[in-house]
Amino acid sequence: MMIKLQYEIKTHKVNREYEQPHFFILNKGLNSGKPLRNPCPNCFVLITETEEQRETLFYICLSLKIRRCFEYYLKGSVIPFICIIDTRKVFHIALQDFQEKQWNQKIQKLKIIIDYESNLKLQLKTISDLKMAVLRS
Repeated sequence: MMIKLQYEIKTHKVNREYEQPHFFILNKGLNSGKPLRNPCPNCFVLITETEEQRETLFYICLSLKIRRCFEYYLKGSVIPFICIIDTRKVFHIALQDFQEKQWNQKIQKLKIIIDYESNLKLQLKTISDLKMAVLRS
């Protein structure tokens, strides 16, 4: 079943509040395209109609970042950045053949992997803290 996701991508202005469900997309640096829950000065805002669409698009954006789909569009030699037009293009291409059931399965798997990665990072930090404790005593 094909479903049409309604969204709008705009340039975020600092201190602007959004009433509709939304998330932010980093647009400067090597992490351009990374979805963010909280705003930063160099980001776009993606606004949706429902929380469900926001969650789906957040994880689609994350998958695009992981697959390095934004890298092709990076510009600038000192601080790379992505234009809003190119960001819209990446989303448009990704959503051409969007199948809700298929994406929902991928999103669930991605959430599990992200939780596992967070757990591993926490374990590595604990190991690092243990090393410091051993060396201090």
